[in-house]
Amino acid sequence: MSALPDHHGALAIELAGELVWLLPEKALYWPRERMLVIADIHFGKAASFRALGVPVPAGTTSANLAALDRLVARHGARQVLFLGDFLHAKAAHAVSTMAAMQRWRALNPALALTLVRGNHDMHAGDPPLWLSIAMADEPMHLGPFAFCHHPDLLATGYLMAGHVHPVYRLRSGWESVLLPCFMANGQRIVLPAFGAFTGGHAVVPEAGERLFVTSGDAVVEVPASPRRDGR
Repeated sequence: MSALPDHHGALAIELAGELVWLLPEKALYWPRERMLVIADIHFGKAASFRALGVPVPAGTTSANLAALDRLVARHGARQVLFLGDFLHAKAAHAVSTMAAMQRWRALNPALALTLVRGNHDMHAGDPPLWLSIAMADEPMHLGPFAFCHHPDLLATGYLMAGHVHPVYRLRSGWESVLLPCFMANGQRIVLPAFGAFTGGHAVVPEAGERLFVTSGDAVVEVPASPRRDGR
């Protein structure tokens, strides 16, 4: 798994013999397939919270769709593969959320969409048929990769997964910051959560695991050290 020069803040690495780009926007791009890989977008999470009476800001669906538009345009992607947790809950089928997604789909009719079901999708239900999303259960195999939601799934191939929402704590003296990160080893890579309202889980890298953090502008690898425990 070798690293290659960066491009627009992205970092190119080789996984299972394939060149992929780790993008600052918390996504992965597979150039050979012109595919964006997105984990844990959680459409409708804010709407779900508001349905429970929690006063959280609106507009996260629009922010997620705008971020997708920018990536599709920048990289010339022809397809987007979602690694689970596309909709957050049943309440994510709110009228405003669905209307925004329907308008977006109408503007992107040729973009192929695939969803590998995650745990939230099982509760939220499949997206509406008018979104024209191909549905798959994990693992979904393509080339050398096994696309999953859960990173601990037993499957043949190199796993690409989400679910964890990984963030890593970088320290400088007495100051520290939590940044979204990609976690990769010889068997699998875990992507950060793409959604604008998803939160994160501080991770501790295992032996032989590489961490790549994103500031939103660039992806950089965290140097290995005797104590790289994220605390």
